[in-house]
Amino acid sequence: MDNFTYCTPTRYLFGRGVELQAGAELKAIGIDNVLVCTGMGSVVRSGLLQRVLATLDAEGIVYTVLSGIEPNPTDPKVREGIEICRAGNIGGLLAVGGGSVIDTAKAIAAGVPYDGDFWDFWAGKAVVTHALPVGVVLTIPAAGSEGSGNSVITLLDGLHKISLRTDYALRPKFALLNPELTFTLPPEQTAAGIADMMAHIFERYFSPTADVQITDRVAEGVLMAIIEEAPKVMADPCDYQARANIMWSGTLAHNGICGTGRREDWVSHFMEHEISAVYGVTHGAGLAVVFPAFMTFMARRAPAKGALLARRVFGVVNADDSEAALEGIERLKAFFSSLGLPVTFRGLGIENPDIPLLVSKLHENKGDEIGGYYRLRAPQTAEIYRLAL
Repeated sequence: MDNFTYCTPTRYLFGRGVELQAGAELKAIGIDNVLVCTGMGSVVRSGLLQRVLATLDAEGIVYTVLSGIEPNPTDPKVREGIEICRAGNIGGLLAVGGGSVIDTAKAIAAGVPYDGDFWDFWAGKAVVTHALPVGVVLTIPAAGSEGSGNSVITLLDGLHKISLRTDYALRPKFALLNPELTFTLPPEQTAAGIADMMAHIFERYFSPTADVQITDRVAEGVLMAIIEEAPKVMADPCDYQARANIMWSGTLAHNGICGTGRREDWVSHFMEHEISAVYGVTHGAGLAVVFPAFMTFMARRAPAKGALLARRVFGVVNADDSEAALEGIERLKAFFSSLGLPVTFRGLGIENPDIPLLVSKLHENKGDEIGGYYRLRAPQTAEIYRLAL
């Protein structure tokens, strides 16, 4: 196990009706003028936004609403939010939505006190040392952004989709998680969210670090719980307990606990970011395609971790590591398919992906050699993309 520092300052309020504490939570951290970030309208149609805003009114908090944040969020909304905050002397942000809304709020929070272009942080030209505080009312369990210091934004000029990672500065101050808010999610969105949270665990599980039995077992336990609860959620979207388990799994998958003491990978996320940047696919669905391909590549070159996953999580008994890993991949693909997720480019609706373009953009954004579990250059990442055909 490697040395590590773990700090998770987010205050989680979990259960029925917790969204009604939004105003009190903002007040408790000293915010009296807030930018409320939302998506494309579902929070309005459901009445959630009105309920949340009523709690702000009750606490005397001034607010401005920034709506229309799209999936796979892009820089124009971030720039708009930064301008609003600066013009209105706004002191904090409240994200009411899923990962795209939260990531946009974080980007705005980083950009407001910074003298340069907020994209400097994503481009690696600057480091976030301070930001406006962010609170969250979560509506989609998937990205885990409610508990992480990460934010993924696409720069439209050149379609550069980059994930920024911070240890502390961009972690939300509080997150309100009510499983009932997820009852009306479309099945495909629920399924994509499940793939996303599983992928966050896989990125940490595929590690070259030895003697990490504790985090291996934590990761395996959360994965097994997701696999057990997912069919229940798909069969009955209003099963509160199943929704609760899935929602909390999404947070645990990405708040850092599964990565303590170990080197992480993140190649599959980087590769999927190029797919969703170019083709506009849902991130979780893209991960359901990329990860089996990544695992297949690794089963032929570095099978140990895939074999461990196959045996402990999917019940594979094959003694040969490579064969065990490959059988585990087939069981993972069958699980994804049972949720209605694609496992190939064609399933994503991409008949002839431009693999040279994807590879070129990947290494332009991430460097000539990438990967924590196994070092990959362009010929290898091209092979992984081909394995997803």
